[in-house]
Amino acid sequence: MENFVVSARKYRPSRFDTVIGQEHVVQTLKNAIRNRHLAHAFLFCGPRGVGKTTSARLLAKTINCTQLSEDFEACNTCDSCKAFNANASFNIYELDAASNNSVEDIRGLVDQVRYAPQGAQYKIYIIDEVHMLSSSAFNAFLKTLEEPPPYAKFILATTEKHKILPTILSRCQVFDFHRIKIEDAVKQLKTICQQENIVAEEEALHVIAKKADGAMRDALSIFDRIVSFSGDKIAYQDVIANLNILDYDYYFKATNLLLNEDLAGSLLLFDEILNNGFEGQHFLQGFAEHLRNLMVCRHPDTLKLLEVAPNVASKFANQAKIADATWLLNALNILSQTEFHYKTSRNQRLHVELALMKLCNLRRAIALSGADKKKSMN
Repeated sequence: MENFVVSARKYRPSRFDTVIGQEHVVQTLKNAIRNRHLAHAFLFCGPRGVGKTTSARLLAKTINCTQLSEDFEACNTCDSCKAFNANASFNIYELDAASNNSVEDIRGLVDQVRYAPQGAQYKIYIIDEVHMLSSSAFNAFLKTLEEPPPYAKFILATTEKHKILPTILSRCQVFDFHRIKIEDAVKQLKTICQQENIVAEEEALHVIAKKADGAMRDALSIFDRIVSFSGDKIAYQDVIANLNILDYDYYFKATNLLLNEDLAGSLLLFDEILNNGFEGQHFLQGFAEHLRNLMVCRHPDTLKLLEVAPNVASKFANQAKIADATWLLNALNILSQTEFHYKTSRNQRLHVELALMKLCNLRRAIALSGADKKKSMN
């Protein structure tokens, strides 16, 4: 049986120009390599799964490459690059601080720094999850980090920058990595689908990217799971079924029913949602996001905040025309209050149904409020 390689490893960037969504970091690092202004210590910080460790490895590989390309990318043909690609480089060390966080581990690393690199310009130390180091380990590392030998480079990576000691931060060149945008994640998933001969609906890829919440590694893990479920054809319905996501069509239906003041239809729809295995809080969160998207659709300048597939965007645009801003704002307020008190409610189903009753009569309440204001002015 052929060994399966997960997409997160199989499609891990091998060059700076294939790093997704971190152009500001990539450009700064390439400029530093071009101008030979490399700091002795770097700190890569940001959310999980956005490319911190990958970028650290690419930087280590590139600065030791003996035949850099014109655009300052590693050649992948020199001895240093070959050794790195084979995980056999004697000049690049990786330490996982989550499991090697004691003073002894750091002292062992400091002892290694004394020895010059073998057949390369630099000796590079990549310390992942550096915030997990103990205070005493940080202190043991300080002197070496401040005054390392000219051939030593340190690349630290963390998801929790606030836990790093200020004395460490002040000795590093800090790079903040961004969450991966949904459109960037979808673009990468489309590329992988082409290479793997997988046919995928764009809506399905949008759902995967959104579920990943800005982490490309999570998006690729979800993608592998969906491929195992669906094979070489990924459909939107398969994705929402596998990820236990409430279909956006329910929210479009609920909005139409409430705008038409159809209380019976709204309660029956909510009952159907509960019977399909979804929690009331799940519905409240999704419905609030749906109304937020309708509000976003109302102005051309905020349209870019709508992170959905193009055909879904047209549905939002059409429904936004019949839902006025006052109704949407009041509805969002009702849903927000309902969600806030949901966990403490003794009868959670009735709690949500009461919110639907309020929403169903919201247009009438707004009209009465407007009439009362006119009377008071007269």
